[in-house]
Amino acid sequence: MKTKQRDFPLRVKIGFNKLFDVYRSKINSSSELIRSRAKEVLDIAAKYPILTEGLTTEAQLKKYKKQIDLITEDLFSSVLQENEIKIATIPFQELIFRSSQRYKNIITNAGEGFELEIINFDDSNFFLMGCSIILNNYYGYKTDFKRPFYYKIPDKNGILRSYRILFNGDFIEIEKTDKSLEITEEDYLELLENFDNVDVWKKKFPPNSWNFKGFVIANMYDATVDVSLADFKAGLLDEGNSKKETFIHDFRKIIKSVYNLPDLKVGYTVFNNEEDIFEQLSGKSDVTSYILNGKDRESSKIALCSVSHRTLFEEYKFYCISDIDHYHELYPKNVLYKKLADQNIKSAIIAALVSEGKVLGIMEIVSPHKQELNTINANKLLDIIPYLVDSIKRKNKRMEDEIELLIQKECTSIHSSVHWKFRKEAKRVLETKARGEEASFKEIVFENVYPLFGQIDVKGSSNARNIATKNDLILQLHHVKKIIDKIYKLEALPIYEQINFRIDTFLKDIKEHLQVDSERRVLNFLRNEIVPLYDHLSSKNDKLKSLISEYYKLLDRDKGFIYKHRKDYDESVMLINKTMAGILDKKQEVAQEMHPHYYERFKTDGVEHNLYIGESITKEDSFNKIYLYNLRLWQLQAMCEMENSYYKLKDKLLVPLDVTSMILAFNSSLALRFRMDEKRFDVDGTYNARYEVVKKRVDKAHIKGTDERITQPGKITIVYSQKTDEIEYLKYVNFLQSKKHLGDEVEILELEDLQGVTGLKAIRVNVLYNRGEKDEEYYTYEDLMKEISN
Repeated sequence: MKTKQRDFPLRVKIGFNKLFDVYRSKINSSSELIRSRAKEVLDIAAKYPILTEGLTTEAQLKKYKKQIDLITEDLFSSVLQENEIKIATIPFQELIFRSSQRYKNIITNAGEGFELEIINFDDSNFFLMGCSIILNNYYGYKTDFKRPFYYKIPDKNGILRSYRILFNGDFIEIEKTDKSLEITEEDYLELLENFDNVDVWKKKFPPNSWNFKGFVIANMYDATVDVSLADFKAGLLDEGNSKKETFIHDFRKIIKSVYNLPDLKVGYTVFNNEEDIFEQLSGKSDVTSYILNGKDRESSKIALCSVSHRTLFEEYKFYCISDIDHYHELYPKNVLYKKLADQNIKSAIIAALVSEGKVLGIMEIVSPHKQELNTINANKLLDIIPYLVDSIKRKNKRMEDEIELLIQKECTSIHSSVHWKFRKEAKRVLETKARGEEASFKEIVFENVYPLFGQIDVKGSSNARNIATKNDLILQLHHVKKIIDKIYKLEALPIYEQINFRIDTFLKDIKEHLQVDSERRVLNFLRNEIVPLYDHLSSKNDKLKSLISEYYKLLDRDKGFIYKHRKDYDESVMLINKTMAGILDKKQEVAQEMHPHYYERFKTDGVEHNLYIGESITKEDSFNKIYLYNLRLWQLQAMCEMENSYYKLKDKLLVPLDVTSMILAFNSSLALRFRMDEKRFDVDGTYNARYEVVKKRVDKAHIKGTDERITQPGKITIVYSQKTDEIEYLKYVNFLQSKKHLGDEVEILELEDLQGVTGLKAIRVNVLYNRGEKDEEYYTYEDLMKEISN
């Protein structure tokens, strides 16, 4: 085999001087056998001085193969040839000049053309390991780079097997050359901080600037099922631990044994992705979080410094601090360094536990001794963290299941109309398992059910939200401007005039057009420039202090910015949703008594609901299409009532909003399948999916040939595709007109073509509103708008 041509700090010679030294020490042994063997080897050394000086080519290795085999005979016991997997080689390369018979057999079975290569070991690792040999063997620095090395070699059946490699470096000599640079204590400390920057190492150790003379013995063993990692994984995944220890307790033991540092401590911080906050591990646990330092929860951006946050959350790398006191002195305002220093931590490795691009939590390995933890030995975690991530995912899944059980118990359990089928399937599974047979939950499918969909949606919700955001930013900037004007009168510095100019620019831009990043730019300006200035101004003048205090009172404590108009908007939408959902849920109780059907609703910027009715849901042979027609009429009546309730509610809203109502009529039956992985019902099949496509897109559709939305305030829109649906729903409209629920403005409209869906039409009819139960006058939407405007 040939060595790969790549940068290496060592100029390599295969020499046997250190081996000869061993035999020189045994020449006067009391054992005649040992003396005889030593004399034999040393005679070869004397006769072939090149073996001491070192060989540099494969041709020389072949030339002196017989002599090399003789002097290395004791390292390759003949009685263990078929048992040991052993090679004589040079560090981390593939040039093998002697090997055991078992190794030869393994390579033969791997097949022609197989190339031996250490896995997860790139050119940078190769170079750094060479530097590590120099630091350890020449300087005596304890650069603990060691981590498991493996070869992956296919066996005769083509199955990849993993072989753990154990290197013996007893026969290595490291020598300086005229190209070698002296490595000082300062250089060494710099290297500790720059494991992942190979350019720094190459400056200290130019390629081929040191001499390596000797060889290494590599012993290998089959570690396809690695015992230590298997035990570790089993411990992490053990859900039945009688001591109820968390994975963190098990992880502590592993970390201490891996690092061989008894004073190490391990902490863990839960990361809540939805709220972007760190949280202490829940439950009665002695697992602490050194990042939170006693707090129960804190924003990730506040708990970390900007560099550590970027490293963990964007680059997904380890954040290593080898000398915390040193960096705390350099950067006394750094929140993370201060926290760790206050806890008497001297060095630390902080690792993000990431799955599918999402941070699950933060592992904190800390030491009371400086430089014990650094960028070099952080790499020991690379082989452990994947198992830890798996454990956390399983733990989170169990937690999510418990949460879902609680939600089902308290809020939204499997709907009563279909509960019977889930109960029947669960009973079957339990009875099968009781007989000692394997069983799993079969998919729950309801065939031939008719869907009904409806929604009452807040009109222009995005625009209303943008207006609220704009008003909040303007309000906040005006308060800042008031304070800057005040300080300028007290201290007429040009910088205050410049800040005022920037505030005016922001105000002008926001009033003219709110950009996507306007909020971010304003908040960055306030956070990075105004807040630090306020800390300075508070001590200068009592009036300023009072104004600044007033400003901070306006801010939302959790969000850090003025949240007045947005809060009004959010509360208005929440009140609409709560009221509409309450009406729908209450009316559903009556509808279920008419005939059982599946019902679900969702709150978005408004309320959506799905209804499914059919014989497969009722369990009994009792379904007739009359119940479908009845449910469609009930739905239209319910939408009328929700419209009336909304316009009685409108005066109570902090932000004036309109709503639009829509019903989607689907002519055919379809299959409804419960998706076990997502714990929800969904329509089944490609054709049936067309129904879902229409549901998602139709409310934003326009009337064909116009820019007018099909849904409008004060009207109910019924979307359909078949003439029979049109005839049916016009009957319902006529009936509800007679009951003064709907007005006389009935339109038959064509919809623009949607992606993959054409030929849709709509009935649009105006709603009649009344004041209350005793009010016998009926009003159109236009009447109500005129009253409001007057």
